[in-house]
Amino acid sequence: MTKVRKLMKKNPEDISIGLVSVSDRAYEGSYPDLGIPALEAWLTSAIKSRIWLEKRLIPDEYEQVEKTLHELVDEDRCSLILTTGGTGPARRDRTPDATLAVGTREMPGFGEQMRQISLHFVPTAILSRQVAVICERPEHASLILNLPGQPAAIRQTLEGVRDKDGNIIVPGIFTAVPYCIDLIGGPYIETNEAVCQAWRPKKDAS
Repeated sequence: MTKVRKLMKKNPEDISIGLVSVSDRAYEGSYPDLGIPALEAWLTSAIKSRIWLEKRLIPDEYEQVEKTLHELVDEDRCSLILTTGGTGPARRDRTPDATLAVGTREMPGFGEQMRQISLHFVPTAILSRQVAVICERPEHASLILNLPGQPAAIRQTLEGVRDKDGNIIVPGIFTAVPYCIDLIGGPYIETNEAVCQAWRPKKDAS
């Protein structure tokens, strides 16, 4: 049974995660959106905690991206928001710009690690403008991450680089996400270690 709630009413114990797919053609119906299904599939396999997903499919419009992120932060109170698409150098790729406008603090390490991971697979990873920010409010905060648009790249970025035996040789960015959510006062996220082993500092046993 999937951990995503199928009922129309959210349970108070659920962790709210926003998923935003930014694509003109998918929004217009020219082809099916692949970003949100890829994000949902990975998250439901990697997270053991109960989650509630707020999904949005929107066009490559700066104002629309900014508006959607504000809604997920302020109205839906998502602790984590993942976007996919619109992160390249093309003129309509404005997702990172809108993300920076919404955020109150940038988290550059996530973007650096995402490009390092992608460079193991494609040399054009240097063209990515993916960013990560924290959006702070008086009573809560959200972590917003820009991810690639392709399903395989989404999984690689979140999960990391594996060797031929399936062992992680370069950690994915999600390894650091649960602890980051801890630090900004969000809910405790427990992961499935077979998919993603979250890192947290070990408690002093003395």
